[in-house]
Amino acid sequence: MKYIYPFLLMILLFNFSCNRNKETAAVSDKSDSLKIDANRIENKIGETLIPEAKSGLDTWKEYQDVDELLLKYYSITTFEALSSAKELSELVKLMKDSLRVEKLQKPNIIARINVLHNETLRLADMAIIPSISKEEVKEEVSNIVSIYSAINSKINTIYQAETIQNALEVDTENPVEVKETITPPRYENMQRKRLLKNKQQ
Repeated sequence: MKYIYPFLLMILLFNFSCNRNKETAAVSDKSDSLKIDANRIENKIGETLIPEAKSGLDTWKEYQDVDELLLKYYSITTFEALSSAKELSELVKLMKDSLRVEKLQKPNIIARINVLHNETLRLADMAIIPSISKEEVKEEVSNIVSIYSAINSKINTIYQAETIQNALEVDTENPVEVKETITPPRYENMQRKRLLKNKQQ
């Protein structure tokens, strides 16, 4: 009788450990299935605005709207990307038509915004094509994100150049006096003060 209790205890422990291993395997299978989602498009965060540029674009609401929606495109499913494509293209058109920041009214900025608008229109067209592949959508989203990053990079360059220019400006009301320096006469025209020794000595 005294041998039965240890034997039953061993069986219970063995049964408990087997069940625990099954639960651990089930949890690891679930976590592995969450790692890869073929429908999700992941992009690295591109160039964001520097503080000077951010404060300069505070009043440009249309840019802020595009920025807010495009942030979602850095991690988005193909379905979400296509369903938001029409809204994105409309917001980019509004941004293009409302470029009121004088510093940014330059051909290279306008050209980049036009390219962004064309790419968003292309994505919106993809939403109504039934035979479009996930890879094509993924590639187009990556193009849009890259172009938007290039726009931000150019805006940053403009504001950085202005900051450097302001730092280098000199007060021209009181001109700086530059004193003329006198260059010493050449060595061969100088009189020798030391007598040369006779070569024969």
